[in-house]
Amino acid sequence: MARSRAVAPVVAACTLVAVTVLLAVGIGTAALAVQLPSEPASASIALAADADSDRIALVHRGGAALNVSRLSVTVTVGGDPLARQPPVPFFAAHGFRSGPTGPFNGAASDRWTAGERATLRLASTNEPLIDPGDEVTVRLARDETTVAVATARAT
Repeated sequence: MARSRAVAPVVAACTLVAVTVLLAVGIGTAALAVQLPSEPASASIALAADADSDRIALVHRGGAALNVSRLSVTVTVGGDPLARQPPVPFFAAHGFRSGPTGPFNGAASDRWTAGERATLRLASTNEPLIDPGDEVTVRLARDETTVAVATARAT
């Protein structure tokens, strides 16, 4: 009889240890999932801009590769946003001349990597127009989070 009485506490102790281990593994997994997302919420890049009366050029100077199809691009001229912002990628869009180059072109790869240049040309129907000396600012965002901003003085 002494044997059967000793078995019950051992089984209960083993059950408690197993439940504790399972809870610890579950909590640990949940904590890691929150702290280590599978894809960064926002990647930051170094961006350079150049502008003239109807053209804006951007160069990805370094940092993470960007998926252009997930970006929004906002352009301001002298602090005023363009009436029509560029959808990316695109080929023909209101307010822009057809055929942007680089990753902004719908026929190009949607992956924008360091060293690549993207350009777009404003149509005369978009406003404000760019005058020499105007400050042109381009903001790239992904999921409403800014990943890069570049400013240039128009020539």
